[in-house]
Amino acid sequence: MADRKLPLVSLPGADDIHREILPNGITVLSRANFNSPSVVISGYFASGALFESDNKLGLADFACSALMRGTVKRDMQQIFDALESVGAGFGYDSGTYTSSFSGRSLAEDLPLLLDILSETIQFPAFPTAQVERLRAQLLTGLAIRAQDTADMSDLVFNEVLFEGHPFARPEDGWPHTIQSITRKDLQEFHRRTFGPRGMVIAVVGAVDPKRAVDFVQRALGDWKNPTQAERGEIPDQKPPRKMKRRFHKIAGKSQSDLVVGTIGPRRKDPEYLAASLGNSILGQFGMMGRIGEVVREKAGLAYYASSSLSAGTGPGTWSVSAGVNPSNVQKAADLIVSELKRFVQKGVTKQELLDNQANYIGRLPLTLESNGGVAGALLNIERNELGLDYYRQYADKVRAVKRQDVQAAAEKYIDPERLVIAVAGP
Repeated sequence: MADRKLPLVSLPGADDIHREILPNGITVLSRANFNSPSVVISGYFASGALFESDNKLGLADFACSALMRGTVKRDMQQIFDALESVGAGFGYDSGTYTSSFSGRSLAEDLPLLLDILSETIQFPAFPTAQVERLRAQLLTGLAIRAQDTADMSDLVFNEVLFEGHPFARPEDGWPHTIQSITRKDLQEFHRRTFGPRGMVIAVVGAVDPKRAVDFVQRALGDWKNPTQAERGEIPDQKPPRKMKRRFHKIAGKSQSDLVVGTIGPRRKDPEYLAASLGNSILGQFGMMGRIGEVVREKAGLAYYASSSLSAGTGPGTWSVSAGVNPSNVQKAADLIVSELKRFVQKGVTKQELLDNQANYIGRLPLTLESNGGVAGALLNIERNELGLDYYRQYADKVRAVKRQDVQAAAEKYIDPERLVIAVAGP
């Protein structure tokens, strides 16, 4: 596959990304795009599931979900009326290490978008009626999760792989922990973990970058929280010492889902890019890579089969997932382990690597076509300390990965004799 040179000027870089840290600690990243009349704000703040206790699992998710349910100034309906009156949108999402927000509007309505952010993140009211309504929705979600074989195989996989580690805990909690969370718990969690320190906000669209910073300063520059808790380092996690298997029974299902995998690299690890390209070859590229070809297409053992590399601030996972007929679970698991052995021992072919490198380089401009895509890229740069010129250097970094780099990454992280196999089904 021919490899095309990317026009570097279209990619974000140090010369067109404005980065500024406000006096209260908020980092603002902005980039202009006057080809569109809209603007996107996106960001994250240092509150998440890592701050929860075991008996209050799901508290971060509960708190984030409640932010738009009413503030000390406006009720839920007034907040959404203000957004809908200008065709804007805004919302929150919780995570393990950080929680996030995103919104979009016409450029002229950026001040309104930032006012909504400022008001909901600083002054949520956690109205009792809305808290109880939200609790019912969260419990319904957990009841659905309990009957979903894919969700439960993922949950069991993390429980086994990360035994004794914070990542073993489900971010959305358990029914009994959600039932135990009070309005006071939500208020205290907000007081303790929400604050400007560690917050990052990207503003991309039809607005001058320095003017965007002024808007953010006006909306959030006075925010302070001297009681904001420090976020600790995420501990490492060693891979299992031997093969571990766990089955979770869900009666009445016609499909079983299985996850086979181990600990993967952190995003900052030097092997990450080689592992990512290897993972694409293993179970992403084309019809889900080698795993899809062998397990689904040739053997006909799976409805779907693919691999994934989940890498963030803490230890990641490298795993293969498949949905199979319950009678084929063992055959599919054995075939996946066999394919992982071949991947580790024989590596990848020259053509496989060239095809995937071309794919990585070619799809980059597509991910940066929208304001939202660029905002996500800026946050990726900041979160992982990649440098403002990361996307200008990306093609060269991808081309620099050699076959031996991919095999070395596979050998380092995947031991076919020390995997976790989690299954959920009838």
